[in-house]
Parts: sequence; C-alpha cells; structure tokens
Amino acid sequence: MDNIFFLGIGGIGMSALARYFHLQGKCVAGYDLTPSPLIKRLEEEGMSIIFDDDPNDIPAHFRDKSNTFVVRTPAVPADSKLLLWFEKQGFEIRKRSEVLGMITNDKKALCVAGTHGKTTTSTMLAHLLQSAKIDGTNAFLGGISMNYDTNMLFSAESDLVVVEADEYDRSFHYLKPEMAVITSTDPDHLDIYGTADNYREAFSVFTSLIHPDGVLLRKKGIVLESRTQKGVREYTYSADNTDADFYADNIRTTDGNIYFDFHGKYGADKADADSLTPAGTTAYPYDIRNIQLGVPVEVNIENAVAAIAIARLNGVSSEDIKHGMATFRGTLRRFNTLLKTDHITLIDDYAHHPDELRNSITSVRKLYPEAELIGVFQPHLYSRTRDFHKQFGNALSLLDQVILLPIYPARELPIDGVTSELIYNAITTTNKYLCEKSDLTTLLSNAVKGTSKKVILTLGAGDIDRILPQIKQTLNS
Repeated sequence: MDNIFFLGIGGIGMSALARYFHLQGKCVAGYDLTPSPLIKRLEEEGMSIIFDDDPNDIPAHFRDKSNTFVVRTPAVPADSKLLLWFEKQGFEIRKRSEVLGMITNDKKALCVAGTHGKTTTSTMLAHLLQSAKIDGTNAFLGGISMNYDTNMLFSAESDLVVVEADEYDRSFHYLKPEMAVITSTDPDHLDIYGTADNYREAFSVFTSLIHPDGVLLRKKGIVLESRTQKGVREYTYSADNTDADFYADNIRTTDGNIYFDFHGKYGADKADADSLTPAGTTAYPYDIRNIQLGVPVEVNIENAVAAIAIARLNGVSSEDIKHGMATFRGTLRRFNTLLKTDHITLIDDYAHHPDELRNSITSVRKLYPEAELIGVFQPHLYSRTRDFHKQFGNALSLLDQVILLPIYPARELPIDGVTSELIYNAITTTNKYLCEKSDLTTLLSNAVKGTSKKVILTLGAGDIDRILPQIKQTLNS
C-alpha cells in the first residue's frame, strides 16, 4: 500500500516507524493529541499531521482503504473517533509492535530489552555500528540519538537492524532476534502484567524467540528464566563483576571524563587477542584498554559493556569501538546537561522507575559530591505511582531537596486516592515540596539562591521536557 496513517504519530516508537515508511517513499500522515518538537520535525520532513480527533480531517487520499494502511498505538483510546471510523470503514489496522515485527523479522535483528537501560544501550550499539560502517545500519530507537538527531537510522542496503524491544503490552513478542540483550527485569507495567512473576515471564518468552544460532546477552544476576532454543549462545555482562563473560575494570575518572578497560571471554581471534594484551600477562581473549565513556556518568558503564559486546560479536574492531564510545553523545532526555555555570548545573533524565531514579541520583551525586542536589520529579502513570510509591519515596530521599509535580496520566484515567502525595509521604528528606508545573520556575528560583553549588535534576517520562526551556532560562538569569 502507498499510504500509511499513524494514530499517535508523535510517540517515540510510532515516529520511528513513520520515518521509516517515509524514507521508503510511502505517503505518510497521522494524528496526535498535541503538537510537540518531535511532531514539528515530522512535519518539516514532509508528513501531514492532524490534531483533532475528527474523521473529517483525514486527508482525502488516506480515505481509500484499498491503498491505505493504519498503524495504531495502545496510547490511542478504543473510543477514538478516528480509530472507530477506520474500523467501521474496514481499513487494515495493525498495532505498532506488529508492524515493527513485520519490518525487522526478515533482517538480522539486534534487540535490546529490559525495564531500564534499553534506550541508551540500543542507541550506543547503533552508533558503534554506524560509526564503524558495518555495511550500513538500520535502527528503531526509543529515544532521539544526539549523534544523529533522530530515533531511526535507515540503510536500504543493510539487513542489520538495531531494535529497542519494548516490553509494554508484550510488544517485544512480535520480534525474532538474531541477538538479544536483556538489561534488567525489575517489575514494571503491573497495570498490564498484574504481578512481578507475570512481568518476568514475558522476558522468558522473549528469550524463546531468539534464532537457534543466535545470542542471548543478559546482565549478570538479573532474575530471568531463560528458554532459549538449542544452539543459542548465552553470555552475561556486568559493569564490574569479573565472573561475567563481558565486564569492565580499571574504571577511573580524570578531568570529568570516565575511562575503563573492557574484557570479554569471546569475540576475538588469537591474533587480535595477542595484539591487545600486554606481554607477560594472563588476560581474556579480548581486551580493549582505555575506553573513554562519551557520556561520563557511572550508570553508562554497564550499558557500554553490553553495547560493546554485541558490537564486537558483529565484527566491530577495537579501534572502531574506542572511537565510537568516545564520540557517543547520548540520547535526548538521558543525562543531558542543559546548563552549566559556576553556580548551577541543570541535568535532565527520563528516569521514571524507582531503580532508574536511584541510579540517576547516585550517578549525579558521584559527579558532583560537594553540590546540593535538587530533584524535580514528575511521576508517570497513576498505576505505577500506586504500585511503587514507597520505592519512589526511598529513591527520592537520596536528594537534598525534592520537588514533586502532579502525576502525568499518559494513557490512564485517574485512580481514586492516587496522587503525588503518596510519594511525598514516603520521602524522608525534610526539604520537600508538592508543586504545580505553573509554579515550578518560581520555586526553583528561590531554591538556587545563595552562593553554594546547586545541581538541579529533572526526572520523569511525562511532559516535563516541555517546560525545560523555561527552567533553563530562569536558572540562567
């Protein structure tokens, strides 16, 4: 079909698919609830987007069901007028995850799954492959790569594709990985799965989908029952555990940069190993010394080890890996430093799960041990707040000052008794505030008064990024 219409085109996964079809020469249009910087970019790239849930606004040539295919996201409600119109007219409608599976299942798919870490790890891997020019690289990412200013890399000649494998709504069960990474299985999305056991069961099913001659790389120590087919090679990785098949050591910080050595039991021929191992030492078959971490936060060491391991298993040389890691600029809303003065530093991070918050806060604390750390957190989803408010409170208590915004509902309707106050009551830090978005800049202005060093960390997966320009301007003045 020549026409593709996206219901929820502004989502990070949906927009990557839209870009893919647009680059393939298809006519692409879509609907979203509100404009955003990403949607503006899609329009600039030539896609037509409507913002009213009104079938009358559908462009004329997308009303032909014989030549139009519809892609929907679960974020679009079942009572959407546009969705109901397409259903009544008999259009072919597929979920985003199904379409991603259709596109990638005939390619060599390198899939990165996990509760957290998957966006950074997959974006790192895509950059390592792309910068090494391994026959071109396709990639469907869950964030905007700061190196390429996009969430989708396209190569018509290559059958290699990096995929962020999303566990929400069991979406990753449509994939057939050649190689798969699982970064974590900490329970999440209990509105879908119900229990932690059901959540982890979904990852077990995912391992069964790996090609028989493929690879499973899992973080050392995660809770996971592997069900790989016969012939799948299984490896582990870690930021610092020497019992893992791939790990880092000799981690050091110099002038604000992080360096480490990578060790792998697999992935090199003997000549490679001999040339990379100092004479007279006993080492693994594959070592890479003095790797510079492009985004110097401690949590990225673990992500880097996973990305390097998969890159090496796909033939990327040690020199290309070192160059790729040093030039990696990160992913939008993953540890982005937006402002840095003698007095104030502003860092934005997408962390929206208790363990992600803990990792983010701990990493920033190590970078700025003498500074007062002020966190602004926008909880994402009523159900996640209900299920994990105590864990959120524990993680946020690591901050010197906490500012809580109202819950961002995303796809959900309110749940009785579930507000940001649940988290507020679980925070042990005495310097804590409940705040509306409209009052945030005023509160932050007061918070950063004085001469002591302050670090402001904005956190959450909702729309907090929409007010970052205001926050930056206020702090800068």
